Amino acid sequence: MSIRSPCRPARKTIGRLSGPSRYGLLFSAALGAFGRNGYFLTASWILAERGYGSAGLAVFLAIVSATEFILSPVAGLLADRFNRRRLQAMADLGRFIVSLATASALPNVAALPAMCMSAVLFSFCDRVALTSGQSMIPAIVAGRDSATWNSIVVVVMQTGNFGAALLIGMLLGGYASAVPFAVLATSFLFAAIIVASTNTSTASRGCRPQLTTVLEVKPGFRRLVVAYALFYSSAVLFSVMGSSFVFAELKGTAADFGVLEAAWSIGSLLGAVSLAAVRPRISADRQHLCLLGTIALMFITLRYSHTPWTTLLFASVGFLYNLGRVSVEVAFQSRVAAASLGRAKGVMHSVAVALSLMVFAVVAAVGDRAVPSMIFFGFGVILLIGISVLTVFHRQPQEKGKS
Repeated sequence: MSIRSPCRPARKTIGRLSGPSRYGLLFSAALGAFGRNGYFLTASWILAERGYGSAGLAVFLAIVSATEFILSPVAGLLADRFNRRRLQAMADLGRFIVSLATASALPNVAALPAMCMSAVLFSFCDRVALTSGQSMIPAIVAGRDSATWNSIVVVVMQTGNFGAALLIGMLLGGYASAVPFAVLATSFLFAAIIVASTNTSTASRGCRPQLTTVLEVKPGFRRLVVAYALFYSSAVLFSVMGSSFVFAELKGTAADFGVLEAAWSIGSLLGAVSLAAVRPRISADRQHLCLLGTIALMFITLRYSHTPWTTLLFASVGFLYNLGRVSVEVAFQSRVAAASLGRAKGVMHSVAVALSLMVFAVVAAVGDRAVPSMIFFGFGVILLIGISVLTVFHRQPQEKGKS
């Protein structure tokens, strides 16, 4: 079922940014990704190093997930209601303030309470920044090949993730815990300044999309939601539990942790670049099934791998995850009306974090009775079950065009 925008004349003008404006948004996305990835890497390592173990990490992740689950629809509504560029700038400023406050609190407050309080505030600002930024991707694409430009956006963000993996690993090994958060705060501040100063007036000329009460989507959106939830949960579990895996099972240092995260980032970069070559050869839905199945097998085999194969597995999962993530983003933009992008993203993310909450509730209940590799193994089994659900959806008749 085709989608009719409530403001059809604006279709040709929405998304036409000048070169400097486009590059400014890309640069701010890299800085935001650097700060975001660095925040979660720093938090997970601090909790693992200070003896909170898998249970402490699960509590932290559960709080992050619960916050995002509750507030993702709110972030989506804000992104569809207000100027997305200004909203992102305000959210980046919020992440800057929260990071500075965390740096100030850690020397004087126990790590777990401090990080949990920080996570609530950071997650809300982070969700608003990501939702508004991702809703502006059509403005960056500007009528060009969607797969290629979505790949560019993800490559830029993954470059920021890679920089965070390298720098934060070094900072955690040689400085007090407050120093990494101060560095991350600086990146958010510069991101806010760049977004606020970016000229997007050419993108808003003509008829502006109106906020509608109906979430307009094309057939296949439900399958996309399930796939997104599985990819998202895989990445969160892999990135955050990786610190406990290195610390408890590999007996590694912060530098070793940084190496594995860098391997993940390099694989993710290659995955984002590869979509343009892979996408025309296979449908998006089938591609998601194949990628998730391979990721599940890698989660299962991680328990039986040793260095340097562990590093290769981290890189491979990063490659497959980002290949799938970009594919989901491209399909998402083609199956959702322009005026509904923010709210549709909020729905997708709420489902994703709901799955994450269930997974981390199990992790918290198990605690340190199960080693991280066993947790990865169990989640691999969950992925295989999720693939079965996607297969059922794939065989169902066409869905309704509106939900």
